[in-house]
Amino acid sequence: MSEPLTINNLLTLQLKQLSDLEVLLNEEQQILQHHDPEALVAINHTKTELLSKIESTDQHLSSSSQFINGKQNGQYSQELQSIERLLDTCKEQNQMNGEIISKSQLSVERMRIALLENNTKSTMTYDSKGKKSGGLSRMNIKA
Repeated sequence: MSEPLTINNLLTLQLKQLSDLEVLLNEEQQILQHHDPEALVAINHTKTELLSKIESTDQHLSSSSQFINGKQNGQYSQELQSIERLLDTCKEQNQMNGEIISKSQLSVERMRIALLENNTKSTMTYDSKGKKSGGLSRMNIKA
């Protein structure tokens, strides 16, 4: 039978989980830069599971009166500083990945608009009065 986790064990576990998250976020950045949607789906699944574990560990710590009392007395400060620094690093990396995604979405949208404009130009016709018309689709041709 396993013994209950101590506060130090929980803090060590949380630090390990955040380190794993940092590695995943770096991998995610590489995947985003290489435009690999299948790998992105897989890593997002792994990231979601890891975030659930981090949240669970955090809930265990925040509900522990031993941890709360120790924290108020200055205990665990070194571990908490390490966790905070790593958490800040993960937040920054996640923000950079979000910016990559936003830029990719803008690029895709610009390409879509350019293709639509190009398609519209190639189907542009003129009616008998010399006015521009939207192409063959407006003439009800069924071929």
